[in-house]
Amino acid sequence: MAQVCEICGKGSNNANRIRRRGKAKKEGGVGRNVTSVSKRSQKPNLQKIKAMVDGNKKRIKVCTTCIKSDRVTKAY
Repeated sequence: MAQVCEICGKGSNNANRIRRRGKAKKEGGVGRNVTSVSKRSQKPNLQKIKAMVDGNKKRIKVCTTCIKSDRVTKAY
């Protein structure tokens, strides 16, 4: 499984990329206008680490949130 955390299952998310033109009202302009909206995907920050899986050392893809919260037992 590509681009998915093997611990928590965090995967990619779909979002919009919004392009605007013009100067903001608070900066003295007439306001910002949306000129185009295009799709994009947000991917999790995955790192390959060595971890203990069922008593064996294995290389797995884990998101940095799981690494920070110590949900992974690392194997060195």
